[in-house]
This record gives sequence, structure tokens and C-alpha cells, in this order.
Amino acid sequence: MNPEKKRRLEKKGWRVGSAEELLELTPDQAAIVELRLRLADAVKLLRKEKQLTQAQLAALLGSSQSRVARVEAASDSVSLDLLIRSLLAMGATTRDLAEVIGHSARAS
Repeated sequence: MNPEKKRRLEKKGWRVGSAEELLELTPDQAAIVELRLRLADAVKLLRKEKQLTQAQLAALLGSSQSRVARVEAASDSVSLDLLIRSLLAMGATTRDLAEVIGHSARAS
């Protein structure tokens, strides 16, 4: 955040901090959230690269389109297992998974 904007917000009584601070996440919890977000982004990106619809990916997984939508939204109702299986079902390799896991920031 722009330091000037932060200063103005704090001057008006706003508390400025990270999502981790707001949600009182431990470092481990924050790391899991970040991992979930990175995997979800990777699923959506690979699905689009493969020119698959959510319904087509759902068929590959033996699941539903709405479940794939939750996968791509990084819903906490979706297991890390399903996120990984989604990538593998589209042909991602273990090297691809390592690359996703190793990224330090979420691609928006």
C-alpha cells in the first residue's frame, strides 16, 4: 500500500494491516491459505490453456461444474487433494506442481 494512503487511513482511525493480521492466522495457517490460492489459480490457468470448460474438467474429475468453480475459487470446502488431482487430470506433471508450490506470490 502507498505509504501516504496508509498514513491518511490511519489518521482517520482505520487500522491498516495484512489479511493474516486481521484473521489472526498463524504463519502455518497463512502458508496453507497461500498454497490453496496458488493451486486454485494454477487450475484455472491450466484449464483455460487446455481450452476446457469447467464442465469438461468436472467430467475428467468425475465431479460437477459447481465443484470445479469452488476449486478455482480456492473454497475452503475443497481439499488440497482435489486441487492437486485437478491439475494432474489436465496433464500437469510433478515438476509443474513443484513450480506452482514454489511461487512466492499469487498471480491475479
